[in-house]
Formats: sequence, structure tokens, C-alpha cells
Amino acid sequence: MSAFAQELPAVFAPGGPVQLRRMFGGWGVLHEGLMLALVFHDTLYLKADAQTEPAFEHRGLRPFVYERSGRPVALSYRQAPAEMYEGPAEAIEWAGRAWEAALRSGTKPAAPRGRQKRQDVGKTKA
Repeated sequence: MSAFAQELPAVFAPGGPVQLRRMFGGWGVLHEGLMLALVFHDTLYLKADAQTEPAFEHRGLRPFVYERSGRPVALSYRQAPAEMYEGPAEAIEWAGRAWEAALRSGTKPAAPRGRQKRQDVGKTKA
């Protein structure tokens, strides 16, 4: 994990704890099981939707785009503004926008990762 990604929990901390999860060559930033941001090539992208897009567009913040089958595909994430790193109030404001967009997306929270208990199959209790 890059030093940039390692610092993100501290950036998001004023708004609540986040977890980083390895995803498609980058990192997903999750809060309460919902992905509110992603990191790719040491750039933070925040979840965006129709309600929050204007704030990103006004600042000229580009969307996260990758190539699939030779064609560009844009996801609903936008580059985080530099002011997000300037202090807790800014971090809370921008993380809050991303969190609200994640909630509006209707995506179900991801199940926690980790070791799952093995279930005894075919055994009867005595």
C-alpha cells in the first residue's frame, strides 16, 4: 500500500472511521461497508451522483475513467479537491458529500472480510 493510501484513514477520521480494501489495482475506501471513495495511482476519487456532480464540475475535478475493451468507461467517482486535505472541516464536507452519494446509490453495504467460521456439514448434535 502506498504512503498516500496509508494516510487516508487520518484524512477521513473527522467524519468517522474508514477501511481500505484492495480493488481492481487500487483501493476502495469504505465507511460502514459502503464504498465512498477509491484510490488509483495515488489519486483519491470520491463517490458522486447527480446531486453532487455540479460541485465537482465547478472545480474542474475529473471523473475516474478506465478502459474496457479499448473504450473509456467513466465511473461515478470524481477526483477529490485539494482543499479536502486542508483541515477537518473540509474533509468532513467532502467526505459527507461522498457518503450521501453512496447512500443514495442504493448499493448494499459490503460484508466484512475476514475469516469465516467453517460450518459443520452433515454432523448431528448429540
